[in-house]
Amino acid sequence: MDTRTRRLLEAPLVPTLARMAAPNILVMVVQTSVGLIETYFVSMLGTDALAGMALVFPVIMLVQMLSAGGMGGAIQSAVSRMLGADRRADAGTLAWHATALGLGLGIATSLVALPFGPTLYAAMGGSGGSLRAATTYASIVLGGAVLIWLFNALSAVIRGTGNMALPAVVTCVGAVVLVPLSPALIFGWGPFPELDVAGGGVAFAAYYAAGSAVFAAYIWSGRGVLRPSRRLPKLTWAPSREILRIGVLSGIASVTSNVTVIAATAFVGAAGPAAVAGYGTGARLEYLLVPLVFGLGSPIAAIVGTALGAGDHARARQAALTGAVVAGALTEAIGIAAALHPVAWLGLFGDDPAMVATGSLYLRVVGPFYGFFGFGLALYFAAQGAGRVGWPLAASLLRMGVALSAAWTASALGFGLGGTFLAVSAGFVVMGLINAAAFATGCMFPRMPTDHPSVTSLPLAPTSGAVARP
Repeated sequence: MDTRTRRLLEAPLVPTLARMAAPNILVMVVQTSVGLIETYFVSMLGTDALAGMALVFPVIMLVQMLSAGGMGGAIQSAVSRMLGADRRADAGTLAWHATALGLGLGIATSLVALPFGPTLYAAMGGSGGSLRAATTYASIVLGGAVLIWLFNALSAVIRGTGNMALPAVVTCVGAVVLVPLSPALIFGWGPFPELDVAGGGVAFAAYYAAGSAVFAAYIWSGRGVLRPSRRLPKLTWAPSREILRIGVLSGIASVTSNVTVIAATAFVGAAGPAAVAGYGTGARLEYLLVPLVFGLGSPIAAIVGTALGAGDHARARQAALTGAVVAGALTEAIGIAAALHPVAWLGLFGDDPAMVATGSLYLRVVGPFYGFFGFGLALYFAAQGAGRVGWPLAASLLRMGVALSAAWTASALGFGLGGTFLAVSAGFVVMGLINAAAFATGCMFPRMPTDHPSVTSLPLAPTSGAVARP
C-alpha cells in the first residue's frame, strides 16, 4: 500500500483532516474571490447585466454540483475505496472511465441547456435586457459545459488518491490569469475585444480548458499514486455503473438544491429585475457555502471511503462526525454575520434600493439557518464516500418539498418575499435534522463487512495497464 493511502488510514484524524482541508479551503477562498470580482465587473454594465448573470448562476451551479459534488464525488469515492482495498491498478483504470463519463455528460448538458435555457430564464423573471444578457452569457459557459465536466471528473480522480494540493494549485494559478482576463474581455482592455457580459463567459471557459489539460497530464504522467495505461483500454460497463450508481443519486440531491433556488427566484421575479438581482446576490452567499463545505467534505469522503475499503468502520464514522460539526459551526458563523450586516455583502455589487432591500431581507431571514445546511451537507459527503447516499437523497428531496410547498403557500396567502424566505429556511432545517438523525441512528452509516459491494466490489476487466484481482 502506498504511503499516501496508509496516512489516510493511520495518521491522527483531526490533523489529517485539517491538512487535507487546507488546500480545498484555499480553493474556496480563491474561487469566491474570482466569482465576486467577475460579478463586480459585470455589475458595472448595469442592473440588467447583473440580473442576467443572477438568472444563469443557479444553472451553472447545478452543472458544478452535478459534475463536482455528484458525479465527481462518486468518482472520488470509487477511487478511494479501490485504494483502501489495495487495488491500485484497478483504481488507475477508473481514470479512463471518469474521462469517458465527463465527455458524454458534458455534451449532453450543452444539448439540453442551449435550446431550453432562454425559456427557463424567462420563466424565472428574465425579460428585455436581463434576458438577453442571460442568454448571451449562458451560450458560452454552458455551450462549453464539457470543459466543466472534464475538469471536475479528473480533479475527482486526483482527490480520490488523497491529493488535495494539486487541484488547489491549479485553481490558484488559474485565478491569477482569470482575474485580469475576465475584465479585459468584458471591457476590451489592451488588445482584447470588448465583449461585455460575454467576456466573462469566455474567460470562464478558458480557465476550465487549461485546468483539464493540467489534470490529464498529471494523471497519465504516472507521477501520482495511480498508474493508468496511456493507451485507451477496453471500457466495460461495470466500473461506470458503480460510479453512476452513486453519482446519479448524488446528482438528484444536487438537482433538488438548485431547483429550490430556481423556484425561489421565480417567486421573487414577480417583484421585478432589481428584486431578482437582490435575491440572486444574497443567494450567491448560500452557494458559496457549498465550496466551503466541499473543502471539508472532500477529505471526509476520501478518509471514509479509504477506511471502509480497509474495513475500519470506527475511523469512517469518526471522520464523518468531526467534519460535520466543523462544517456546521463555520456555516452558522457566516450566516449570523450576514444576517447582522447584510449590506456589507450586498454593497459590493450595487446600491439599487430594491436590490439591497430584497437581498437584506433574504440574509436576515435565511442566514441564521445556514448551520443546518452546512452540517447536513458534510454528512452527505461522508455518505457519498461510503457509497450509500440514500438518506442524504431523501433529506434533499424533503428539503425541496418543504421549501417549495411552503413558498407556494406563502405566496398564495400574500405573505410576500418574507414568507418565501422563511420557506427556504424551513428547508434547511429539515435537511440538517434528517441527515443528523439518520447518522445518529446508524441508518445512513451502518456497519458493513469489507466484502460489501459498497466497499470493494468494483469489477474491472483486465487491461494492459491494470490486472483485475478477485
